[in-house]
Amino acid sequence: MLATISSSDESEAAVNEVVASTIAASVANSTNLAVAPSVNSLAISTQIESELPSSESSSLAKPQILPVSAASRDISAYVVKEGDTVESVAAQFGISADTVKWANNLATNSLTVGTSLEILPRNGIVYVVKSGDTIESIAEKYKANAATIRIYNDLEISGVTTGLKIIVPDGILPTTERPGYVAPRAVSVASYAVGYSSGFNGQTWRIRVGTPMYAGNTYYTGNCTAYAYDRRVELGLPVSASWGNAATWARAASAAGLRVSNTPSVGAIIQNGGGYGHVAIVEKILPNGDLELSEMNAYVSGGGWNIVSGRILPAANVGQYAYIQ
Repeated sequence: MLATISSSDESEAAVNEVVASTIAASVANSTNLAVAPSVNSLAISTQIESELPSSESSSLAKPQILPVSAASRDISAYVVKEGDTVESVAAQFGISADTVKWANNLATNSLTVGTSLEILPRNGIVYVVKSGDTIESIAEKYKANAATIRIYNDLEISGVTTGLKIIVPDGILPTTERPGYVAPRAVSVASYAVGYSSGFNGQTWRIRVGTPMYAGNTYYTGNCTAYAYDRRVELGLPVSASWGNAATWARAASAAGLRVSNTPSVGAIIQNGGGYGHVAIVEKILPNGDLELSEMNAYVSGGGWNIVSGRILPAANVGQYAYIQ
């Protein structure tokens, strides 16, 4: 007959694990062992596991918490070889392409043979702590988990200090901090030339060169439609690769069931007609009713083919255009 393990026996075993791991952490710290940070993390993880519900019948699933060795948290170096791309290097190390690009300040997917890359042990970002930072503020800014940052970087006791280099697991760089970002720069008022670009008068500035051309984007590279497609993907809003030239986007979008009106909203596609037409994205609705737009292939100061630029559309002109919601 199989022996039955009572719930009290399981509880006692869990307590014993906590006590044992806590003692191990204490000994490691008191003797200055090199493994002390890892033992501390294991002790904390064991404590957390013991306090979470473990019954299979529980409606809440207990998260899997795994001890992390010191070696698995090291940033390694990789020398680029012939034929390497950002995607192939990322796949080789089991991390995302963005993680490789952000850690090495790469604005494009091309690599130079012989270049040394920093390779993070997991998806996320490298961050150097600034004055006034807290673990919570870092987590909030980079859409990460504060507890994970604390445990992964052995910050349970010391916390963060100015100048400390840490890994933010699963952190996401905001657009303004990504490689290749160019801050908006106000320039003189200008209008579009004839062709792809007619209408949308207003103050303009240059943002960056190129657009990622995400999967499914079949519009011509460098054109306003290619950028508008990518920007809607980034915003999580509906868009289609079969809407044709910009001049027909509003009609095609309406036929597809999207709301089209003369009233703007943040994230909407603004479209004008005539010739090939032109499309842009509404980034902000300013307090005075002006619109802040982003666009590509605008023949204005700061813009041009394959260049993403910004524009302030005066409130007086807002109602003249169609907006695809």
